[in-house]
Amino acid sequence: MGNNISDFIENYLKKILQQSKSGVVELQRSELAELFQCVPSQINYVISTRFSTDHGYIVESKRGGGGYIRIRQIRLDDDEPLLRIIRSLGNAISQREAEGVIERLRREEIVTDREAVMLKAAVSRESLYVDLPIRDELRARLLTQMLMALAATQNS
Repeated sequence: MGNNISDFIENYLKKILQQSKSGVVELQRSELAELFQCVPSQINYVISTRFSTDHGYIVESKRGGGGYIRIRQIRLDDDEPLLRIIRSLGNAISQREAEGVIERLRREEIVTDREAVMLKAAVSRESLYVDLPIRDELRARLLTQMLMALAATQNS
């Protein structure tokens, strides 16, 4: 992955989230834009694409003069997190979204690093060498089946 401005913003936000004892950070969109010398819409883009619920975050924002963005990391602490994620997948999923789901499972220690690498390889566009939208539908079906297999083995 290249070191573009979106990557720097994402890494910065993840770092301050890790340092936060509460798992919540509250930021001024304009201050972030100033810090990274970019337009506020760039901040919005990073937050909407890399801090979605699929990635394990809840984002609240208030626009306007005193506008802020609050990012909260959500933990998977119920008994059947895999089944909950499977139900949320839907009929199609992009590679980025799928990798976000897999990364979250790895971060929450629901899958091992090795399993995460294998899951990512299986849902990559290189493995699914078919045109869109079929690729995203096939990726969702594959990911669903693989997670169902993992859920079945977790309970035995």
